Amino acid sequence: MVLTRSFVRAKRPCTDGFRWFVRQFGEGGNYQDMLDAMVAAGRVGDACWLLEQFGPTDERRVVDTIEADAVVFAGTLEVRGGVDVDGIVRVGRSLHAGAGVRAGGELRIGGDLRVDGGVRAEGRLWVGGDLRAGWGVDCAGELRCDGELRVGWELHCAGPLRVAGNAFVGLDVRADDGMRCGKSLQAGGDIQVANSLHARQGILAAGAIDVGLHLEADWGIKAGTSIAAAGAIRAGESLTAGDAIRAGNGYGVFAGLAVPMEAWENSARVSAAAPPDGLMSGWWAGPAAC
Repeated sequence: MVLTRSFVRAKRPCTDGFRWFVRQFGEGGNYQDMLDAMVAAGRVGDACWLLEQFGPTDERRVVDTIEADAVVFAGTLEVRGGVDVDGIVRVGRSLHAGAGVRAGGELRIGGDLRVDGGVRAEGRLWVGGDLRAGWGVDCAGELRCDGELRVGWELHCAGPLRVAGNAFVGLDVRADDGMRCGKSLQAGGDIQVANSLHARQGILAAGAIDVGLHLEADWGIKAGTSIAAAGAIRAGESLTAGDAIRAGNGYGVFAGLAVPMEAWENSARVSAAAPPDGLMSGWWAGPAAC
């Protein structure tokens, strides 16, 4: 893909950036070569701006490893080993890595992010497709996944966490802010969310579910041990806990919000070691079967 001087000028770049562009490339040049040159010159912001203006390409680059100050690539990157970048990683299409991926700044992938090892982002992590990691994912900022999320080990996010599809996590989920899931959330360990947690389908945890504000699922909620929230607990169908179900002081526990009352015995069962305080709706079924 070739970008001409007039084509770039039509996007109204900043004066300093356009002057540098003309000095380096004259009347224009290859799109990806421009991105590489900008990154090499330390003009990572200009490279990100150019990618935002002209979008992704179908170019595919295969390398053994990546160790760099920053990466801005318009197509798909396939890395046989790991990716270790001190600053920003921006990829227009997809990034596939045979080992781990670390970004010292924002990690933004336009398509899928598939990593055999772990993922660590010191800034925001934004994936336009599916996010799949064989090990854990640790994000120091906001995490947004516009597809499905699958993590083999733990998932930790220090900022808001949003997944458009299903989220499957092999061990614990820890979100230091709120979490929203467009479909179901499933964890092989505990789920801990500092703010509110909402799933448009169901929530399942092998361990405990502990939420700092409101807990809500449009389908059912099930935990191997306890379900606790500092606010209200709302389930469209059933609520099941191996131990206790506890809402915050002054808040209620609601089951069966998405089913008619005559169907509560089958589809809005509330099971726990003891009836939860503040049970406002649903059919109390006694302790959950082992």
